[in-house]
Amino acid sequence: MEKEIINLENIVKNYKVGTVLVEALRSISLIIRKNEFVAIMGPSGSGKSTLMNILGCLDTPTGGSYMLNGHDVSKMDDNSLAEIRNREIGFVFQTFNLLPRSSALENVMLPLIYAGYSKAKRIERASTVIEEVKLTDRMTHKPNELSGGQRQRVAIARALVNNPAIILADEPTGNLDSKTSIEILGLLEEIHKKGNTVIIVTHEEDIALHTHRIIRLIDGKISSDEKNKNIKTIADYHLDKSVI
Repeated sequence: MEKEIINLENIVKNYKVGTVLVEALRSISLIIRKNEFVAIMGPSGSGKSTLMNILGCLDTPTGGSYMLNGHDVSKMDDNSLAEIRNREIGFVFQTFNLLPRSSALENVMLPLIYAGYSKAKRIERASTVIEEVKLTDRMTHKPNELSGGQRQRVAIARALVNNPAIILADEPTGNLDSKTSIEILGLLEEIHKKGNTVIIVTHEEDIALHTHRIIRLIDGKISSDEKNKNIKTIADYHLDKSVI
C-alpha cells in the first residue's frame, strides 16, 4: 500500500462573521495516499473550499492536526506554510491565475524563482514541463494570445514544475467548454498515471467520475467517502487522441 501523503485528524475550522460563529469544518478526519486520484465534492457552503484551502496550506485549521508528507503543517507560521506549499503542492485554479504580461514560459518558471533555481535551470525545467502539456509552440505567447484550454495547460505546467507531491485542482474545467474540459481531464489523468497524487475540488458530478475516489461534504462534515466504481476516462469520449 502506498504511503500516506495527507493525514487530517479532527480538523475544525471556525470563522467569525460579525458576532456569529460559522463552523465551516466540523471534525474532518481523512487519509489520502500517494498516487490517489480523488474528488472532493459538495454544494455551496458545504466546506469544500475551506477544506481545499487547508489541504493547500493556504489557511490553518482552528483545531485538529494535519500531516502533509510527514510534516505537521497545522501549527506552522505563514512563512513555513509558504515554503512547504511551494515545495509540496501544485495548484490549478478555475481562473488560471496567470500573470497577464508574462509569457507562458515565464509563468511556468515563476515557482522556480521562489525555489532558488538558476535562470538556466528555470528555463530548462519549465521548457520540459511545457513540452509535457503539449504547448511547446506557444511557449512565448502571453495569456491573452492563448485559448482557455491553452491557458489551463500553462497553469497545469506551472503546477507541475516543482515536482510537487500533490496537484490540487480547484474547479479546473469551470471556465472551459465541454470539449476542452475533456482534454484537460485527460491531461490530469496522464499526470496521475505518471505517479502524482491528484485532488480535484468540484461540484460537477461528471468531473468527479474521472477520479478513483469521491469524498462528499455536507455542512462541514464528510457525508460519504467511496471508491468510484464507474470511472470515466478520456477514452470514453472517442476524441481525436492527437489533441490530448
